[in-house]
Amino acid sequence: MKILVTGAAGFIGFHVARTLLADGHAVVGLDNLNDYYDVSLKEARLAQLTPHAQFRFVKLDLADRDGMAALFAAEGFDRVVHLAAQAGVRYSLENPMAYADSNLTGFLTILEGCRHSKVEHLVFASSSSVYGANETMPFSESDNVDHPVSLYAATKKANELMAHTYSHIYGLPTTGLRFFTVYGPWGRPDMSPILFARAITEGTPLKVFNYGEHKRDFTYIDDIVDGVIRALNRIPAGNPDWSGLSPDPASSRAPWKIYNIGNSKPVELLRYIELMELALGKTTEKELLPLQPGDVEHTYADVTALQRDTGYAPATSIEEGIARFVAWYQDYYSQH
Repeated sequence: MKILVTGAAGFIGFHVARTLLADGHAVVGLDNLNDYYDVSLKEARLAQLTPHAQFRFVKLDLADRDGMAALFAAEGFDRVVHLAAQAGVRYSLENPMAYADSNLTGFLTILEGCRHSKVEHLVFASSSSVYGANETMPFSESDNVDHPVSLYAATKKANELMAHTYSHIYGLPTTGLRFFTVYGPWGRPDMSPILFARAITEGTPLKVFNYGEHKRDFTYIDDIVDGVIRALNRIPAGNPDWSGLSPDPASSRAPWKIYNIGNSKPVELLRYIELMELALGKTTEKELLPLQPGDVEHTYADVTALQRDTGYAPATSIEEGIARFVAWYQDYYSQH
C-alpha cells in the first residue's frame, strides 16, 4: 500500500514509518520540521528513512490548506497514519495558538484530504491526556472524557470528535489511538526520559514534579508501533449494537473507534528514575516540586479492547525498555 505518515520526523512517526517500510509498503513522510525542539534530531531520524527506495519525504505544514489538498490529490494514498501535532502539555500554556494551527486546523486538512481522495482508513494520534480530571483507574475508552486539564488535551479530544463527524457524515473509517507515556530510542528531548538521562549524566539537580508521587503507564516505543500497525490493519465498520439511549464513548454506529495503547503497568516516577540511574551507573540530587498546571497525577491504560480486537500484547518490561533507551542515548549524544 501507499501510506501517508505525518510527523515522520517525529519520535513515533519515525518508528512507524520505518516499520511500514520494513513491511514492504511505500511511505510518504510529511513533516514541517518546526523548531519546537532540536531540528537536528528530526533530521537524524529522517536520515534513517531516506535510504529506503520506497520512502519519500515532503516538507509541508498541516495548516497549508492548498498544499495539503494538492498532496492528497496527487498521491492517492491508501491509508493515512496521522501522528503530526503540536505536542507538549506545558508548552500549551505558553503558546496556545500553535495548538489551534496544528492540532485543529491541521487535523481538518487531514480529514478533508482523506474524504476527497477516498482514503480507506485514517488512524490518528490522540492522547492519554484526554482523561484529564478522571480518577477511576485504569482509564477505559468507555469513560467520559469531558474534563481536560490542558489545552493540548482539549485539542486531542476535539480530534476524536472531528473524526467521528467525518465517519458519520462521509463514511470515512477512522481510528483514534490514545497513547500512554511513550519512551524509547530517538525520543523527544523535551520529554522526561531524556531530561532525566541528561540530568543524571551531568550530575545536575533533577526536577521531580508532584513530589515524585506521579505514576505513569510508561510504554516502550516498539509496543506502541505494534499497536499502531495492528490498528491500521483493522478498519472499523461501526458497532450495530451502539445505542443513543446509552451511548458508549468508545464506539459508534459510524465506522469510528477509539483505543488506548499503553503498557497497562503503571510505574512510580521515582522508581523510573531509580532504574534510569542504575542503567547509567550514576545518581543525582532530586528537587521535589509541586504538581505543575496541566499535569495529571496518574495514568493507567485499560488495553483490553485493543487486545480483544487486534491481539495487541505489550511485551517490553520497564527494565528492558530503559536499558535500550539508555544504550541509544549514550551512543547518540556521544556523537551530537
